[in-house]
Amino acid sequence: MADEANTTQLVVIGAGPGGYAAAFLAADLGMRVALVGEEENPGGVCLYRGCIPSKALLHAARVLTEAREAAHWGIEFQPPKIDIDKLRAWKTDVVGKLTGGLGQISKQRHVEYIRGRASLVDANTVSVETAKAERKLRFEHAILATGSLPAMLPGLPQSERILDSTSALEITNVPKTLLVIGGGYIGLEMGTVYAALGSEVSVVEMLDGLLPGADRDLVAPLAKRVEKIFKKAMLSTKVTEMKEEKEGLRVKFEGAGAEGGEQVYEKVLVSVGRKPNSAIAGLENTRVRKDAKGFIEIDAQRRTAEPAIYAIGDVAGEPLLAHKASHEGRTAVEAIAGHKVAFEPRAIPAVVFTDPEVAWCGLTETQAAKENRPIKVARFPWGASGRATTLDRNDGVTKLVLDPETERVLGVGITGVGAGELIAEGVLAVEMAALASDVALSIHPHPTLSETLMEAAEVFFGTATDIYRPKKG
Repeated sequence: MADEANTTQLVVIGAGPGGYAAAFLAADLGMRVALVGEEENPGGVCLYRGCIPSKALLHAARVLTEAREAAHWGIEFQPPKIDIDKLRAWKTDVVGKLTGGLGQISKQRHVEYIRGRASLVDANTVSVETAKAERKLRFEHAILATGSLPAMLPGLPQSERILDSTSALEITNVPKTLLVIGGGYIGLEMGTVYAALGSEVSVVEMLDGLLPGADRDLVAPLAKRVEKIFKKAMLSTKVTEMKEEKEGLRVKFEGAGAEGGEQVYEKVLVSVGRKPNSAIAGLENTRVRKDAKGFIEIDAQRRTAEPAIYAIGDVAGEPLLAHKASHEGRTAVEAIAGHKVAFEPRAIPAVVFTDPEVAWCGLTETQAAKENRPIKVARFPWGASGRATTLDRNDGVTKLVLDPETERVLGVGITGVGAGELIAEGVLAVEMAALASDVALSIHPHPTLSETLMEAAEVFFGTATDIYRPKKG
């Protein structure tokens, strides 16, 4: 066994959006950096098996859907021919371009990328098992950015017919019937892809609504569309048993939506959330602590109970979002560099890339209700949006959550085509403590979907041009 002694100022364990963002900033600040990942290039789950490949497939799904819907406008296409192998190759090419680019940027920044599996020897030493040998590295500081893993239901049979969020992206074939267990963002996004490709998709959710935790008025337009594109949405229902048969997987249900009690599906996608990947080898050799859910405990600078070790991203707590991890990585590096910094965002945007998209940031109505916090809500329906009408997509809404006394924007929610692109303005408004009048007086281009934010602010004052909503009181 080779035991090559090396030293570095910072080692980052995990090369996803949090890890490589941290490594790149540290290099920019003049640190000697080693980045450890298990793939050929940086990228992590997000680029290889998550955010990027799923969005590539969702784009393909959207093109298929628009081609079918164009008949409403007098434009008819022949039924599309779907080459699954070519689609999969295109998705792989997208991933390759981005991860390959990150590999090049690593070299340009002189970040040493080590491909292998890391384990902690002690609070200042990491061992990396590479394809050739074991390598030990002494470090001044470390950042743990090991991400998360798909959660699975207990008691399921061992079967290639059962998919998780990773295997579903492979699209080895388009099953005739697909059951999605879990009505969260992963299940609905992948269900959207398979439905567009031709699968008969059903979704089962234990709670009484899709996207649990999101405000119901934002979910409502999506729920209506799900009823059209999915065969069935079984709410307040759970899976009680699953057995593999020759024809497929026989699933038994229990609850309000359990029509018939059982059904056979060609494939089943289990999307019941993710869990922190905190079972890091050798972690017990340090003072790093984990909470009851398995997340690594950190302070506002992302430092663990071991002063030399930081943790960021999914492994360090919710929300499990790539952009949150990236910003945490930057915070941790700045803290290591001695800057006065803390991770204290007022608005971390969440986006569900379904059709329509659902996005929100800052304070939600649901959260305000739990906290008994007084708010005012101003909504602008996309039925009154000229741009939405030209897109034949009036199934949207834009809303502002406002402080009733100061009129400050506390939160923003948007459902509709391109909501994920529009929510950034909401994030800026919340972070900059903008007032409703600031949004209303900022001239937005017409006709665009972005002007629905301006008009939502006008609704608050009872002066919206395109709908008549006099201010109460």
